[in-house]
Amino acid sequence: MFGRSRIETKTPDQVLHMRRAGLVVGQTLQLMAQTVRPGMSTKQLDELAEEHIRGCGAVPSFLGYHGFTGSLCTSVNEEVVHGIPGSRVLAEGDLISIDCGAIVDGWHGDAAISVVVGGRSAARPEDLELIEATEDSMWAGIAALAAGDSLYAVGAAVEDSVVAAGERDGREYGIVEDYVGHGIGTEMHQDPQVPNYRVRDRGPTVRTGVTVAIEPMVTLGRPDTRVLQDDWTVVTTDGSRAAHWENTVAVTEGGLWVLTALDGGQERLEAAGAAYAPLA
Repeated sequence: MFGRSRIETKTPDQVLHMRRAGLVVGQTLQLMAQTVRPGMSTKQLDELAEEHIRGCGAVPSFLGYHGFTGSLCTSVNEEVVHGIPGSRVLAEGDLISIDCGAIVDGWHGDAAISVVVGGRSAARPEDLELIEATEDSMWAGIAALAAGDSLYAVGAAVEDSVVAAGERDGREYGIVEDYVGHGIGTEMHQDPQVPNYRVRDRGPTVRTGVTVAIEPMVTLGRPDTRVLQDDWTVVTTDGSRAAHWENTVAVTEGGLWVLTALDGGQERLEAAGAAYAPLA
């Protein structure tokens, strides 16, 4: 399954198994976006997510992972990633990033979204722009994933998209470099790492059957981070807000299939001029 590129590839049947896990993740995140509201605790969101994941015949990827105590990562405002669900009560206008993973028949799906509690009308304009810039950069990175090309084209496309968004919005966004995307399959985190920024090295070559999670994390301030005393929650060192978007993507014979997107990524891939190529 490994070639000279050192990126594990999956058979079409294995990708179909991963799609089942990906759909559970996508549906769970859709439920979270529809449900999150002021006055809810992050633990309540987590309990609802676990119930939904298990109700779909899947198992939460995160629960118990190196001792993690949630089925979601819930990262609020200055929290970038790996926030632990608990007693924190969400307030109107909070920016929350929700990361979800699920396992079906031993295969993983992993994705994340960022939303504002209370909806767009409750959001600060800069938070909406940050969320949009981060999501757009994820799709730019996904669209740059192509068989025969360097894997590191993904990070270059993410960075270019974030820089362009900053020029449009009149600010300099920070791209977090301490945490990156990754291979995924029978384990949630596999080689190779997928940077969200330009790398000089050409890096490994993408082949048909590669499955990776692409996940930029972008801040309204500096990109520097630190980990809180809980040994999990990552926050910006300057207290600026952050957004996080992620999808699990498969490279198929004809193009790309976004396994955690409910539509398989068709709308955004076609808008970017990338080939949408589901296996079924």
